[in-house]
Amino acid sequence: MTIAVTGATGQLGRLAISAIKARGGSAVALARSPAKAADKGVEARAFDYTDPASFASLAGVKTLVLISSNDFDDRIGQHTRVIDAAKAAGVGRVIYTSLLRADTSPMLLAADHKATEAHIKASGLGYTVLRNGWYTENHTGSLGGAIAAGAMIGSAGAGRFSSAARADYAEAIAAVALGDGHSGKVYELGGDVSYSLAEMAAEVARQTGKAVGYSDLPPETYAGILQSFGLPAGFAHVLADSDVHASRGALEENSGTLSRLIGRATTPMAQTVAAAI
Repeated sequence: MTIAVTGATGQLGRLAISAIKARGGSAVALARSPAKAADKGVEARAFDYTDPASFASLAGVKTLVLISSNDFDDRIGQHTRVIDAAKAAGVGRVIYTSLLRADTSPMLLAADHKATEAHIKASGLGYTVLRNGWYTENHTGSLGGAIAAGAMIGSAGAGRFSSAARADYAEAIAAVALGDGHSGKVYELGGDVSYSLAEMAAEVARQTGKAVGYSDLPPETYAGILQSFGLPAGFAHVLADSDVHASRGALEENSGTLSRLIGRATTPMAQTVAAAI
């Protein structure tokens, strides 16, 4: 069974290949620059969501891990073309990394995922949908500035995040790629223990010994600050919108499905914080 992973040199893709190998499997790395995957010790093929000629790299693939594109301008278009190419190439099953409750979520991020899921199902391909919750690294990636400023910022209020480490979601990819009984399944995934941003800030303060709090801001203000940090206006707006809906429960998930899939507890928030500071 040939398993191929798109976005194989990205953060999640690299971890997914490592997780597949750790479980005794092998994967083909699909990447715009195959040379960047050389350290993974697997076959690498040129593949670009925006280049249909590269879709020839799907030849012989039976299970395609479609890691969602980070192009917010044409994500659904890119996904649609890859799914159609997978169908034409004889791929048997697509594993898609979606968003928590993508079919009903009010988050701006959800629309492209909902449309992608619908296209996969309409294609007639076998599928497994992994509706990933928030990555803890989405928060810890900016801790350096937060520690220096003495505050984490956001618009999530007291909303709770059932986040998990990227490595946890990567292990879920490996589990469903190599295991039986996952075809036709949709999994809602999140960390075992939820937290608010105020609780994360308190954990950062505890670990650093510095005063770090959480400052809750109106979404327009938060988006403006993100833009001042260099984020594109559209992406800043998406992040602020995500926080607003997190304040209403959109990113809380307490089923324990992720830990059951990977066979262990998800990575505690405090552990991911420790790795980041």
